Order: sequence, then C-alpha cells, then structure tokens
Amino acid sequence: MSSKGRRQKNNVRKIRESKMMSKAELARKTGLSVQTIDRVEKGFFCRLDTKRKILMALDLNLGERDGVFYDEN
Repeated sequence: MSSKGRRQKNNVRKIRESKMMSKAELARKTGLSVQTIDRVEKGFFCRLDTKRKILMALDLNLGERDGVFYDEN
C-alpha cells in the first residue's frame, strides 16, 4: 500500500481541543485549509511541511513530533 493510502494515527485533534482551538483557528494559524486540518486529524497522509506547520501552530517544538504524529508499524 502506498504511503498516501495508509492512515497515520495522530494526536492533532486531542491537542487542538485541549488548547480550546477550533479547526478554523488552527487552519488560520497554519495557512492551511480547514479541509486539510480535518484530513490530517482523520489520519490521512500529509507532507512533512504540513506537520511542521501544525506543530508550530500548536506551540510545540519539532522535537515533540513523535508525541503528535506516530505510525503503528
């Protein structure tokens, strides 16, 4: 299965909600669309640059990425 067809579990929604942030607010802070944020939260493939933007918008550093984005392989 290609990387685009595989789902990748993550904690984006959990962290976003713990910060009382809407999908629209996260989208504004990242410069991404609400649809992209929704797809990421559902575990669809996203680019490394998208992950970086989300981490920064959630006030996390790049070293914390494994606690946000992880893959069960």
